[in-house]
Formats: sequence, C-alpha cells, structure tokens
Amino acid sequence: MKRNQLKAIFGIAAATLMLSACGKEPTGSGESGPIDITIAPQPTMVLPTDGDQPTEAAAPTEAGDTEKPEEVPAGMYRSELTNEIISEDIKNQRPIAVMVDNESTALPHYGTSQADIVYELMNSTANNRITRLMPIVKDWAKIEQFGSIRSARPTNFMLAAEWNAMLCHDGGPFYIDEYVKRSYTNNLSGGFARFPNGKSMEYTEYITFDKYTNPQTGKSYDGLDKRIESARYNTEYKENMTPHFFFSDTEMNPSDFHSDAFAAKEADLSQCFPHNSSRLVYNESTGKYEYYEYGKKYEDAGNGGAPLAFENVILQKTNFTRLDENGYLIYNCVIANPWDAYLLQNGEAVPITWAKYGESERTVFWYKDGTEIVLNTGKTYIALVPDDSWSKLVLK
Repeated sequence: MKRNQLKAIFGIAAATLMLSACGKEPTGSGESGPIDITIAPQPTMVLPTDGDQPTEAAAPTEAGDTEKPEEVPAGMYRSELTNEIISEDIKNQRPIAVMVDNESTALPHYGTSQADIVYELMNSTANNRITRLMPIVKDWAKIEQFGSIRSARPTNFMLAAEWNAMLCHDGGPFYIDEYVKRSYTNNLSGGFARFPNGKSMEYTEYITFDKYTNPQTGKSYDGLDKRIESARYNTEYKENMTPHFFFSDTEMNPSDFHSDAFAAKEADLSQCFPHNSSRLVYNESTGKYEYYEYGKKYEDAGNGGAPLAFENVILQKTNFTRLDENGYLIYNCVIANPWDAYLLQNGEAVPITWAKYGESERTVFWYKDGTEIVLNTGKTYIALVPDDSWSKLVLK
C-alpha cells in the first residue's frame, strides 16, 4: 500500500536522552533483563479538538500519490481508539474496560466484537496459564449483553487507567484492594445482570446498558447507565488526556517504511497461553487478523457469530511476579527501559519496543529507529506475553 499524507506524530527526537526510572523494573519471571538502550522523553499531547489527529509535522508523500483520506462528515469525528469515524456525541465519553472470563465453559461470549481494543493476558500461572480478555469499549450505550464477567487482577487496573476507562469486573483476590483505592481507579464490581444460560453461577453474569430482569427468577438488575450514575463517576475524559495511539490517514504496510519488517500471516501464542491455545490468523480478504482459541475461530454470539478481528496486533514481552501458590500474579508492566514487542499489520510484522512510565500512564511503543508506532484505522489486539515463554511465540 502507498503511504498517503501520513499525519502521525513521530514523537521521539533524534537525539537520545537516558530516562531515569519512574516505575519499578521488571522482576520475578525474567529469562532476560530489559533492553539496554536510551530513549527520549515521551511527547506531551492533548486530545484533538477538530476531529483530526494532532500533528507537528506531516511525513512526506510519495510522488504521484494523490489519494486523499476520507473526509469526516459533520457531527462525526475520528475515534481516538480506532481512528474510525463515529458520532461526535460521544467524543469526550470515557470508555469502559471489561473483565471477560476466557475459560471454555464461559463461551460463547456476547458483545465482545463491539470492543475497540482487546487485551489478552495470563490470569493465573495455574490451570496451564489460562487467560482472560479485557475489551475496551468506547460506545458502551449500545451494549445489550456483554461478557460473561469475571474477577480482575492488579494489572487490569493499571491497563484500564491508561485509557481513563471505568473497569467492570466481579471482585478479585485481596491483591487488588490497594489498586481499587488508587486515585486513578473508577471501577464497578459485581452486581451485573444474571442471565439464565443453564451454566453454573460463575458463568452467568453479563453487563447490560439498560435495566434487565431475569425471566426465570424475576430479579432485576440495574444497567450500566444507572450503575455509573450511582457511583457518581464522571463519564467524560479528564482534561489533557493524552491520545494513546497515532494513526495513518490511509492504510499502510510495515515493509513500506521498515527494512526489518517480515511476513507474518499468523501469530501463534499457543505455547505462551497453552490453556487457551490463542492464535491470530490473517484473513487476506478482509485485511484483518482473526482470533482463534481452543482450536477454532472465536465467535461473538451476541453479534451473529462475528469474529474478533483486528487491523493491528501488538505482542508485548512482559515479565511477571507470582504472588502465591494459587497462581495469582501481577505483570511488571511499569518500566522505564524498553522491552521487546512486535506490531503486526496487513500480514507483516515489525519488531518494536515498549515502556510504561507510571501505573496510570499509557504504554508507549516505538519502532527500532526510535519513532513512535503508527496504527492503521481499526481495532487493536494487545497480548502481554510472559517473558519466560517469549521464545515460544511463533510468527509465520
């Protein structure tokens, strides 16, 4: 694909500057330490006010490249999560982050294809490293049934805070208590609707936007709108919220700009997340990576069997600390010296690095040349891959 009027910010200066640590360095599981390179400070930016991506300088266009990006109609804007054109009515609305049970018994899920961003991360070192999903949803007023919902871990509070998202979950081990009390945390725990699906209790809880009454028990449950109102949470972004990602005006391939890019039609995480056997497979006809687990393509039962499909895939090497013999853990996701990662787009992968400077600050991703990554318009999958199984990740 041609690069066409690429207005993403490459927010890292050419001169490098060693950054002092402002978060704890990874400890606990590592087979290797942080990469010893120097980085420049992250850029300071605010949300755009005109529906466009903030920009300091536009990248040069190719000769003869006259294609223009899609114009944004009146009353619409480009989502800060996906760059897709959506209603301006929710421009300042905070997203929610949802803890979704990813055990096979919890399937099929409902509503997950509505997510803009989907995280997958190990939930426990027990049970063959089972994962949970944490979808980030901007337009949560459209939710009819989302889940099923399960408990959170400390890492989820720090990741949700990156997006200024309200975390929806059902409790968690006592290790989350200090994170629930953090000033950056807004969370809704438990009390969501119970649907009669014939499964045991732990697999019946779902988010609804409107009030829901269980037809078997007659019990009613407040919807998301009432829950947020009762919690007195502000539904709008805090001031000067930093945009999380930067996007290309038009679709691009990593190999157009990076000599270290290589073909990657599949990301096989089955040896990293062996319980779920997670994989992402590139669909040539749609230009998206589709999510597979338990040996088959994932389907959202709440949206006619729609797949989880992503224009951007980020695989992030992260180590962790096991907290007890039960397998509870915390990812050491606050680091100052960059660690390895990969970005996959359009059937290609490129090595990148990442760092996160504080619990509530965004994770920043860079290409190896020190410039910040640029995403294609669309949804993004992010996996926190345990560092002790990073070598088992297969890109092919």
